[in-house]
This record gives sequence, structure tokens and C-alpha cells, in this order.
Amino acid sequence: MLRDALLSAARSPRIERAVTTLPVTRHVVERYVPGDTIEDAVRATKELAADGLKSTLDFLGEDVETTEQAAATVDAYLRLLARLGSAGLTQHAEVSVKLSAVGLALPGGERIALEHARTICNGARAGSTTVTLDMEDHTTTDSTLAVLAELRQDFPDTGAVLQSYLHRTEDDCRSLTGVGSRVRLCKGAYDEPAEVAYQSKRDVDLSYVRCLKVLLAGEGYPMVASHDPRMVEITGALAARHGRKANSFEYQMLYGIRPNEQRRLAREGATVRVYLPFGTQWYGYLMRRLAERPANVVFFLRSLVSKS
Repeated sequence: MLRDALLSAARSPRIERAVTTLPVTRHVVERYVPGDTIEDAVRATKELAADGLKSTLDFLGEDVETTEQAAATVDAYLRLLARLGSAGLTQHAEVSVKLSAVGLALPGGERIALEHARTICNGARAGSTTVTLDMEDHTTTDSTLAVLAELRQDFPDTGAVLQSYLHRTEDDCRSLTGVGSRVRLCKGAYDEPAEVAYQSKRDVDLSYVRCLKVLLAGEGYPMVASHDPRMVEITGALAARHGRKANSFEYQMLYGIRPNEQRRLAREGATVRVYLPFGTQWYGYLMRRLAERPANVVFFLRSLVSKS
């Protein structure tokens, strides 16, 4: 019930206005979003790199309503990539792109999103790094995978994201296990109907493990996005079973969540990448993060009390 309430709040303009205008909100948000600007993102990337952690950077913003907004998002990514390059950080960082932020919901959106994503991929290639296409709610899954297939013809290292709470995901994993395929597996953070998604935590977790088995047995590069200690342990065991070296897969965790665990895994030789969002459009992102883990809600409420 709490998760449903938070996901509903993520869609409420009234609650968004209330939360974003609270004077104590910035203190809370800074744990999950390091800042509004490209320079904030570069600073956080550099700090993570000093701890042996890689990053994937997400310029926050989705469901753009005009071609001008979509083009502005593309420009922000190109400026980010150029700045990462000038700072010598592209070996430590890639970018994550939501297709809704580059025009997917516009008329002719799949074509627009493909061309904009292609432009970002060109910018990433110029900086010797990569792009991962974020996954959104289930209504965009087919379009996102179609854009991915087109991009991978010219940019075969373009990454995909799959969500274990969808019934279809185990089959999608099987189709993306070839050599060079990069797949981030997460549990999913959108409010999906029972017809397309598992509703209980247990079923989502079981699906996650089944998908892990498919990806780690394949020839691609799995990116295991979970903070769950059990999933981290299972990943290590499956990787060992399949003789995978530490550089043949990676763990991914969100900025601000379990940072000590991130550093521990990196010290032990694992490849660890931190999902690092930045920008002013942080509200929907924050609400979905709170919905994913009850511990995040506790932290949020304690922060409000301690600063009020």
C-alpha cells in the first residue's frame, strides 16, 4: 500500500508542488541527486572514481512535450559528455538515457527518439564511452527495444535495461544474451497492472533470479542493478559457477543507497557502477526511489523531522 501511495504521489502535481517547495527538501534530495548542473554531476563522478566506482549519468527529465524540450535534453547530454571528456572521466562513466526525455511520446516519437539517441551515441563514441537506454513503464517496452535494435547496428555496445517484475522479461533476457550485449537487470519501479507484471515482492524476486541465471549463463555483459544483499550474493555464486571474471559483469546501485556496500564490493575487485542522476526534474525520480525500498522512506521522514 505504501508503494502504491508513493507511486501515485509521483504523478500528482499538487504533491509535487508541496514537496519541492519545502525548505528542508534539498537536504534530503542531495543524498540521492548530487545537484542540478553538469558541474555537479562531474564533481560526483570524480568523487566516485576516487573510490574505485564507475558511474552512469542520467540527466533527469521525462515525458517531454515539445521537440524543443527533446532537443534541449540531447544538447545537455552532449555537453555532459564533452565535459566528462575534458575532465578525463569517460573511462569511469557512461550515460543513461530515457527515450521519453528525447521525444518518444511526441507524434512520430519512435523515429524522433531514435535520431536523438543516435546523436547521443555519436557523442559517447567520440568520448570513448557508451550509452544505456533506460526502461520505463511497460507501454514503452516494445518501442525501447526496437530503438535499441536499430542503434546496435551502428553502436553495438548500446546497453538495455530489463525489469524483472514484467512477465515478459525472462524471454527478453534470452534474446539479449549474445556477444557484446549489455543488459542492466533491475526489479522495476513503475505502477504496473497484474496482466503484465508480478505484484508480490516474492514473485518479482524469483523472476529476478531466473533472469540472472539467463544473463550470467550467456555471452553478454550483465549489469546487476540491485541493493538486495541476497541478489548480490546470488550474483557472485552464479558468476563463479559460470567462470565469469570480475570484468565480465558488474554490480549497479543507486547514488546515495548503500554507499559502504558499493565501496566494499569495489575493494574486493568487483566492477561497481553507480546510477548518478542530476538536474532540476528530480521529483518523479525521488518518489520512485522511495517506493522501491521502505528504508528510503524512513530516511526521508527522519530527515524532514531533523531539519524542521
